[in-house]
Amino acid sequence: MTREPRMFGLWSSPVTPAALAAGLRLGEPCWDTDGQALAWVEGRSDRGVIVTQGLDERATRDLTSDISVRAFVGYGGGDFTLAHGAAFFVGQADQRIYRQELAGGAARPITPAFGAASTPAVSPDGRWVAYVHTYEDIDCIAVVDSQGKHWPRRLGEGRDFYMQPAWHPAGDRLAWVEWDHPQMPWDGTELKVARLGFPEGGLPVLAGAEVVAGGPETSVFQGTFAPDGRSLVYISDESGWGHLYRRDLESGAVSQLTGGEFEHGTPAWGQGMRTFTFTQSGRIVSVRQRAGFHELIAISPDGGVTSLADSQTGYSAFSNPAGAPGNEKVAVVAAGGKQPPRVVVFDLAEPGVRGSVRRRSDAEAVSREALSAPEPVSWTSFDGEQAHGLYYPPASERFEGTGAPPLIVLVHGGPTSQVIAGWAPNAQFFATRGYAVLMPNYRGSTGYGREYMLKLRESWGIYDVQDAKSGAEDLARRGLADPSRLVIMGGSAGGFTVLQSLVEIPGFYKAAICMFGVANQFTLAADTHKFEARYLDSMLGPLPEAASVYRERSPIFHADKIKDPIAVFQGEIDRVVPREQSDSIVASLRARGVPHEYHVYEGEGHGWRKSETIDAFYKSVEAFLRTHVLFA
Repeated sequence: MTREPRMFGLWSSPVTPAALAAGLRLGEPCWDTDGQALAWVEGRSDRGVIVTQGLDERATRDLTSDISVRAFVGYGGGDFTLAHGAAFFVGQADQRIYRQELAGGAARPITPAFGAASTPAVSPDGRWVAYVHTYEDIDCIAVVDSQGKHWPRRLGEGRDFYMQPAWHPAGDRLAWVEWDHPQMPWDGTELKVARLGFPEGGLPVLAGAEVVAGGPETSVFQGTFAPDGRSLVYISDESGWGHLYRRDLESGAVSQLTGGEFEHGTPAWGQGMRTFTFTQSGRIVSVRQRAGFHELIAISPDGGVTSLADSQTGYSAFSNPAGAPGNEKVAVVAAGGKQPPRVVVFDLAEPGVRGSVRRRSDAEAVSREALSAPEPVSWTSFDGEQAHGLYYPPASERFEGTGAPPLIVLVHGGPTSQVIAGWAPNAQFFATRGYAVLMPNYRGSTGYGREYMLKLRESWGIYDVQDAKSGAEDLARRGLADPSRLVIMGGSAGGFTVLQSLVEIPGFYKAAICMFGVANQFTLAADTHKFEARYLDSMLGPLPEAASVYRERSPIFHADKIKDPIAVFQGEIDRVVPREQSDSIVASLRARGVPHEYHVYEGEGHGWRKSETIDAFYKSVEAFLRTHVLFA
């Protein structure tokens, strides 16, 4: 079909703001202990709803229509679990753990109304619920009875952070991950196994505990007991890459199960995260990642590896795999560069292991030919080292442009994070309008080994800025981007990179889009939430010794250098990067007459959840780019 010539950036797109606002967020698939009932969390605007599905795969129902489900420990996550015919979930409004029978009836709280809870884990016999709890910045592993008759008891305490409690199949041991400030979970954590005692008429007590893996310079992720109870499997980056290890519980012997330049783990930004699971036969189903692309693999007890799904199947991003007790089914949230997220079930007992789609996050009404496929790219940065990322070329079934397209450099947050080749609605929004998109995994990003991740230590504001710049220059040299129409865009830590780029290299970008960006490193260190309160010790250096570095890399102290047009977006109740950060930058822009827009969204925090906010945001961004990039 002949395509109509039209200026890049002005293409009519089927990826509309309204469609993006209407999409669901799918997360945390989970099976009941009978291996039959399946549930997951759906984010619908600013509400979280548990959706269940029984033996009849066509029938689903909302389990929590009257209570919004969302946990608030750290960045959240670990919203719920299923066990013994009931759902145990965290209520968004009061942060209590509730129990609700799948057969029907009202939800009832089983924990008191103070602090915040996350990651409920039910013991194999169904009597106890272990969970992560925080109150007045004191975190612990707590336990309560599953009927809520007793006041909870602390099992693990004394460390700054806890994550991922998991029961042994015998119910007499509990594993979890713990760490202290100033470490972040990707810097160094410890995996602990605790033995429990069971006094008559009371809650379980701690009878002894030992650290079995990890340390200050080794990150451990997701300790999980094998179904036969003989071993504990976890992910460690001790080799330089996040690989699976098995510890024999009787002998203490440890064996490495995977190898090569692959990542099986992921930075633990939230509670309740999983990257591997077991089937009843003992097979491990794991998410394996390389260069931003995921593959879902099965590892048999004898070490054989089978690929279940990869980019050839349309899926290149997977999260939270969950094995069904009693059979070989695994549920996972699967997505791809051209595929919006789905809840998919793979049955490893079936020949060919084809995935069964249980839920779609949107109508999937847009033709795949109209969407952009991400491509892995690498380039040489300013100092001769390699940087990596994903490139989305302009895509349309109807239009074509002439010359080189304008480029949006989309900088990820974190900064210790990564862009992967999953569904990226922001990239598709721009690419289908005739923009090229570069999503850099600058040095310091995860997914390329521990050494690559550590490069950002005390270098935040340098490598991220320069790798984004050199990536854009590389695409321009290759004729894939118009060097006179470059845009930088990012949120949170990515918003800091946006602001710092405008300070360090004014005039390089035609315009910028900043969402809840860090403008003042001093106030970030003082005001942010507990999880990141010491994050800057590694990114910039500890205070007060590194005060000069904080000032140098706080855009607010150099805001007079910002001269390029910029649109600033901020959530009114953001507790990670408080509104004052954006207010201070905008005050400088306004005083000096720099072309800018400022949008503050009521009721939004660190990112957009409300449908009306998402719709308004994309409409504002598109109008801003037309004014300051396409027709400037």
